Amino acid sequence: MNSVSVRALLVRGMLAGLATGVLALITAYLLGEPHVDSAIAFEEAHSHDHGHDEVELVSRTMQATGGLATGVLVYGVALGGIAALAFCVALGRIGRFGPRATAGLVALGAFVAVFLVPFLKYPANPPAVGDPDTLDQRTALFFLMIALSVLLAVAAVILGRRLAPRLGNWNATVAACAALVVAIGLAYAFLPSGDNVPEHFPATLLWEFRMSSLAIELVLWTGFGLIFGELAERLLVPKAAERDERQPETAAVS
Repeated sequence: MNSVSVRALLVRGMLAGLATGVLALITAYLLGEPHVDSAIAFEEAHSHDHGHDEVELVSRTMQATGGLATGVLVYGVALGGIAALAFCVALGRIGRFGPRATAGLVALGAFVAVFLVPFLKYPANPPAVGDPDTLDQRTALFFLMIALSVLLAVAAVILGRRLAPRLGNWNATVAACAALVVAIGLAYAFLPSGDNVPEHFPATLLWEFRMSSLAIELVLWTGFGLIFGELAERLLVPKAAERDERQPETAAVS
């Protein structure tokens, strides 16, 4: 893997992140925004009951369109670039997988480590859920959980590689996964909970909002794995069609 290939893969990763970001944006707008509107309506109804009116600095329309598009697309491009660099490190080092399969494994690992593990401890919350006074603390805990999850995942991969010569690939993988689950369980146990659901907040709305958040991330990482895998395959593996075209020319000359 030379610098030219890394640069080309980085560009393709960012393009794949942008493309799959568009898919995630559509998913967020169709599935997530209706639940956000319902949560805001609940929050406004209860804040009016207590006589607390807040000045809206950014209109709800702008939040649901331009703001959402900017956030999701920038997020997709950034994660696409980071995942492409992770792909460069992983290719040829996690098994005899081709570029497409490696891209799929990197996308799966990123989905689990960056989103799913932190999500199970600190799930996404709509407006009106969570104490505003603890926002900074909850944000710090969430990013701490992401950092721990990523570091533990990397440590599990290193552990599996070191155990493989003695235990074999299968047993080493099982042992590394078991160690990862134990370490994540300890992190869940020791880190404080950040959930604070208001009384009478609709449980169905909370559940549907969290499931829509899960769907957005699934679309994002599944799309990235498929799109980037195809782009990386075309870059790194010679096309079969090109090889077939060369063979008749060689036969004609001979």
